[in-house]
Amino acid sequence: MSKQSADPAVRTRALESILVEKGLLDPKALDVLVELYEHKVGPRNGAKVVARAWTDPDYKQRLLSDATTAIKEMGFSGLQGEDMVVVENTPEVHNLVVCTLCSCYPWPTLGLPPIWYKSAPYRARAVSDPRGVLKEFGTELSENVEVRVWDTTAELRYLVLPERPAGTEDLSEEQLVDLVTRDSMIGVTTLGSSAPAAPSH
Repeated sequence: MSKQSADPAVRTRALESILVEKGLLDPKALDVLVELYEHKVGPRNGAKVVARAWTDPDYKQRLLSDATTAIKEMGFSGLQGEDMVVVENTPEVHNLVVCTLCSCYPWPTLGLPPIWYKSAPYRARAVSDPRGVLKEFGTELSENVEVRVWDTTAELRYLVLPERPAGTEDLSEEQLVDLVTRDSMIGVTTLGSSAPAAPSH
């Protein structure tokens, strides 16, 4: 197989073309789905929530006390995000989110779950060896930092409020949005760390 034919993007376009030709896929419907997940559902939504909490103390207080309502204020709610809890990272506490039973995940704020989040090794080891999992993502914490693991369920989903990076006091809320990553809102990375996108399992 050539390198080009092994490229997932090339294979995806080829499959899409075949499905359209056979009348099994409506290109307009596909465009609507792409628009939904690229611009209306995804990690940028969560990043907007985080940036607002960093810049608005009143909003942060509402977010930590009633995340579902506070997130809905930002316009993000719906299926897989009906009941939310936000947990805050601090210099003393680092939070990590997992779903040990399957792959429950807050779609309205984080989009589709990454493959590693759904993998059995991550789901098991996030509970049994959270520091080891964090290290695989490039996140090494001091022994003085408590690691708390939150098990998402079908009824309740968690979002991590990362620590605001030092030296960002003069940035606007929109500029702060660009700093927030999906992985920091799951808790596998901290902002400013040079972590890989996912560990090898």
